[in-house]
Amino acid sequence: MKRLADIRSDVDPLSALGARSAELSEFAQLAEAEPALEAEIAAAVATLASDIDAAEMTAVFDGEYDSHDAIVSIHAGAGGTEACDWTSMLLRMYLRWAERHGYRAEIVDSLDGDEAGLKSVTILVEGKNAYGYLESERGVHRLVRISPFDAAKRRHTSFASVDVTPELEETDKEPEIRADEIEIETYKSGGAGGQYVNKTESAIRIIHKPTGIIVACQTERSQLANRNRAMKMLAAKLAQRERDERAAKLAALTGQKSAIEWGSQIRSYTLQPYTMVNDHRSDVKITDAQGVLDGDLDPFMWAYLQGRRRSK
Repeated sequence: MKRLADIRSDVDPLSALGARSAELSEFAQLAEAEPALEAEIAAAVATLASDIDAAEMTAVFDGEYDSHDAIVSIHAGAGGTEACDWTSMLLRMYLRWAERHGYRAEIVDSLDGDEAGLKSVTILVEGKNAYGYLESERGVHRLVRISPFDAAKRRHTSFASVDVTPELEETDKEPEIRADEIEIETYKSGGAGGQYVNKTESAIRIIHKPTGIIVACQTERSQLANRNRAMKMLAAKLAQRERDERAAKLAALTGQKSAIEWGSQIRSYTLQPYTMVNDHRSDVKITDAQGVLDGDLDPFMWAYLQGRRRSK
């Protein structure tokens, strides 16, 4: 039934686009006799073209996990307080992007910076093709701006890394996690205060000793619920690690270089002395930096997906 629902969610929008196209074709014939309709039809055609572009974008989601929910982790890099503030800016950017696409986004763990911003934050983005879109964001993001924390108003460069993994579904084969391989810690949840801050140690941190992977969850009210969600996140990260290792071995055998490598600088956001967001993989450049920071990421994602399709 889930497979059937997924197919219908792909087919029904295409059928609707076909019906709209046929309807506009009939209206276009009427416009020959009623010139006043031309402006209305032109606007409808522009809307249809935009919707067709969006449908074409989703058509490239042919990866094994593209349709899954996405776990997005952001970590501050070099830059101190600047980098922590940059991490909070990236969090806002992805939350705004998710809102634009009608996805549900939830912060499952966060660690505040010493003075401002966030040292790290993890969000779960739920919705069809969430991972297919957000996979393109994996890598290092660089910000250049006049620092609001520098009294001398000097220009600073900050870095933050973004990691994206698909959340595994019940039908997926999860990696085996033995009890002796993990260390579980409990701590009190943080938050905005009042009823949202747990007074008991319900938050969970799990350390996978063989790999050093650490996951944490503090959003659920019970320790058991946080533990279950953290274990799912750990399984997803271990599965992603296995996929990355297989891809690296394949690249070594074929002489190919991976399109995205952890630690690589994939995108630069320049706010001073000019505004420009430059994606270093696709060479897409957008001068409306504020629009990008407000969640307009589709041009970068579309270019990445097109490049991925060509490489296949």
